[in-house]
Amino acid sequence: MRPVRLIQSGQSVFKSLALKKDKSSSEVLELLAEETPIAMVYNGISHAVMMATPDDLEDFALGFSIAENIIDSTEDVYAVEIHTTDNGIELKINISAETFSRLKENRRSLIGRTGCGLCGTESLNQFKKTQNSLNSTQSRATFSSDNIIKSLSKFSNHQLLQQQTGSTHASALCDNQGQFLLTREDVGRHNALDKIIGASLKIKNRDFNTLFLITSSRASYEMVQKAAKLNVCLLVAISAPTALAVRLANKLGITLIGFARNEKYNIYTHKDRIK
Repeated sequence: MRPVRLIQSGQSVFKSLALKKDKSSSEVLELLAEETPIAMVYNGISHAVMMATPDDLEDFALGFSIAENIIDSTEDVYAVEIHTTDNGIELKINISAETFSRLKENRRSLIGRTGCGLCGTESLNQFKKTQNSLNSTQSRATFSSDNIIKSLSKFSNHQLLQQQTGSTHASALCDNQGQFLLTREDVGRHNALDKIIGASLKIKNRDFNTLFLITSSRASYEMVQKAAKLNVCLLVAISAPTALAVRLANKLGITLIGFARNEKYNIYTHKDRIK
């Protein structure tokens, strides 16, 4: 299979051979999602290399930086520059001196990171410290089951790259009426949520406790961790949660929903929030 031409940054056209049961075949053109090494470079020092879809890269840079405790807000970031090289893409993120000093103290080697959340963590104590640093939500917000199901029924309509390629994940931020505010896609489920976090920083005067997240993947502990960073109190996953994700969501006061499909879902934590 060989690339024909680049359609846009997130996808390319390839030729493939379609083989049928009767052994007849035909050549077809397919759109395939791009998977590109993307380096997060802070003040000239490479911190992490992620395999990601090269779309919404400024959102990715900001969201990753928030999720990884590198920055506290956009005020810590002076500029994000996107540089394409022969080997991939560099996101050159210029951060404040104080923030950079903190980063150097806590720096982890994350080459090859896939978003699992533990790659490069220097010790199990550091992992525990990261969990303990998350703030529990005290939100009394409630959500209508009908509105959750309504948003789920429309979720696929917002996944344009998935419709074209069949190989990407998506995360969406919805209001409590089930209306979509933001959607981001990526070959990596964690990356898609990082992009949502980054994009959400541009939303002003919003109470994020009244919003909820949908992810097209399973709910691992790090997806719960990222939801806490965004200060939302409801995470809806199309697939199953992990046991650690359920324990963490329960501790942080986050309502965790899994197996959300076909107008039904399972509620694992803080069930009283769903009406």
